[in-house]
Amino acid sequence: MNISVEAYARECAAQGLRGNYSVCRADFTVRQDYDYSDSEQEVWRILCDRQTKLTKRLAHRSYLDGVEALGLLERIPDFDEVSRKLRKLTGWELVAVPGLIPAEPFFVHLTNRRFPVTNWLRTKEELDYIVEPDMFHDFFGHVPALTQPAFADFMQQYGERASGAIELGGHDMISRLYWYTAEFSLIQEAGQPLKAFGAGLMSSYSELQFAVESPDAHRVPFEIETVMRTAYEIDKFQRAYFVLPSFDALRDAFRNADLATLIARHKDEPPLDPATV
Repeated sequence: MNISVEAYARECAAQGLRGNYSVCRADFTVRQDYDYSDSEQEVWRILCDRQTKLTKRLAHRSYLDGVEALGLLERIPDFDEVSRKLRKLTGWELVAVPGLIPAEPFFVHLTNRRFPVTNWLRTKEELDYIVEPDMFHDFFGHVPALTQPAFADFMQQYGERASGAIELGGHDMISRLYWYTAEFSLIQEAGQPLKAFGAGLMSSYSELQFAVESPDAHRVPFEIETVMRTAYEIDKFQRAYFVLPSFDALRDAFRNADLATLIARHKDEPPLDPATV
């Protein structure tokens, strides 16, 4: 990899990010070091207990199946233990990271079916909101989805194709695809009620309810070109939620997308307003 871990660690420290980047390996992974305090274990249980009351009602069944298969809720998860279960289901495993890592190593990990999970947890004072992703967001939000074969395949494809898309000038476009699928997607299969799936929703107490239940939420049928053209919100509720018909549809749409043509057509255009798509 061409990115200096030391330089990135200095940049993160200057930004006030709390992860310990000084102990990163060359691929930006670290040891999990399972030495969490009683207070941290309590925060994990509070977060899981509170959020599970909602996910049982509002999350897609595949997410709930993933939680049951992996056993995530009683204590802070041991990444190695969960990886053994995940490998048997879809060939994925977890790697510990100190927080956000650069795009290039992130894509390499996804390509090799390794999902980076932050090794630290928010404090009790941050139950409702945290600026940077922590273990609860990464693990509770993302990991159950990786038990689903079609979505697991999509994530690997994303890792394989994202760097090429960026080289073509499509950084914003490929980022929007991840945001609106892996983070904030809804799903409504034929004849079934609307449910939530994305990790940003799974780990958010208030936005999960808004996205699925509020009449004010703007829900849009999934279409990959529109998704890649639509702006998104970082620090407020989304003004659009794209609704997948199935994970097979997501995987196949991305697999068949002509990214070079899409990027060439739209990379220099202003993004679409999510309120009007």
